[in-house]
Amino acid sequence: MADTIYASATARGRAGVAIIRISGPAAHEICAAFCGSVPRVRQAALRNISWQGEVLDQSLVLVFEEGASFTGEKVVEFQLHGGIAVVSAVLRAIGETGLARLAEPGEFTRRALENGMLDLTQVEGLADLIDAETEAQRKQALRTLSGEIGKRVEIWRGRLIRAAALIEATIDFADEDVPVDVTPEVRAILLELLAELEREAAAVNAAERIREGFEVAIVGAPNAGKSTLLNRLAGREAAITSEIAGTTRDVIEVRMDLDGLAVTLLDTAGLRESQDLVEQEGIRRAVQRAQMADLRIFLGEPEGYLAPSEGDLLVSPKADLSAQGDGLAVSGRTGQGVDVLLREISHRLSEKVAGAGILVRERHRLALEQGVAAIRRVLGMMNADFLPEIVAEELREAIRALDVLVGRVDVDELLGEIFASFCIGK
Repeated sequence: MADTIYASATARGRAGVAIIRISGPAAHEICAAFCGSVPRVRQAALRNISWQGEVLDQSLVLVFEEGASFTGEKVVEFQLHGGIAVVSAVLRAIGETGLARLAEPGEFTRRALENGMLDLTQVEGLADLIDAETEAQRKQALRTLSGEIGKRVEIWRGRLIRAAALIEATIDFADEDVPVDVTPEVRAILLELLAELEREAAAVNAAERIREGFEVAIVGAPNAGKSTLLNRLAGREAAITSEIAGTTRDVIEVRMDLDGLAVTLLDTAGLRESQDLVEQEGIRRAVQRAQMADLRIFLGEPEGYLAPSEGDLLVSPKADLSAQGDGLAVSGRTGQGVDVLLREISHRLSEKVAGAGILVRERHRLALEQGVAAIRRVLGMMNADFLPEIVAEELREAIRALDVLVGRVDVDELLGEIFASFCIGK
């Protein structure tokens, strides 16, 4: 039997409300020890939290029964006043009961996974929702937490199970009333699924950029106004500005929310020939980070160190000091053209995420690619004299590839599909 665990479910520090969560077989017993009785499930009750004759606090108490809680276990939540002393006293008292232990990091969510309340992708979505900094990240994480990935994967697995069932039928039930040639249906299932998995795998990178954020590098010659522009965009003095060329030696990063997208702006060393070893290293780092960035803003004419890629922005700097012709021109000092630049950055990054799929992590992409590889192998085997045993094993490999995202497929599930499809009465 699993231990009963407890912990504060809210951040440490003074607050209006603090929540202590208890999960496990002794949760209701602990509740009765502190409240005198166990309130009705899923109905908030106002109770005194007392221990050894002393009232520790007055709390809203929520009780959940096994199978109907976040963890899938018996759960009790105390919604206390959020003083540090109050929370410490109640936590200490719960420990003194000897009925529960402090939870380890992530243990409530782990139990939710083990008890089938969440699948692995939902666990990842929950973590992303907690870490979300922008609106786009919130929406993406909430979609993952809702189980959308798991539902889609179950559909894919269902098609693979159908194909595997058809192949298994040719092996184990050759003398029964089953179709002689299942190849056309299996090939049609796999071709359609292959195209869908390949599209989703290709879309993971864009979705991952929403989750992790974009990097936008500001590059150009020394004294082009890179640091001044960064400070203007950041709304603070994040980088040192000076008339002395080569002031910026290392890459300076500023995180910001740009129209719901997480963006890290990079101020890089000025690109020029230099005999200074420290400046040379700064230029090397500048080129390396700029090449890895999702978007580059070139202030002034591009230098030979780095060539613009498709989608990069070419911007005329110091627009307040000289007349500008056509094209985008900005002044970090006065703010001229900065709003236009921000809109253009947002537009170009939004284009990059327009094709984002429902899968959001590299792990998801690798799982899909393993499934794709197995399906391709099966399609390569589907000729006039294919060996059904080998094809069936490759289909199981494709199913196992998707098992990293959802539950496992066993023999009974395959046989169930066969019996339902072919009405085999054995």
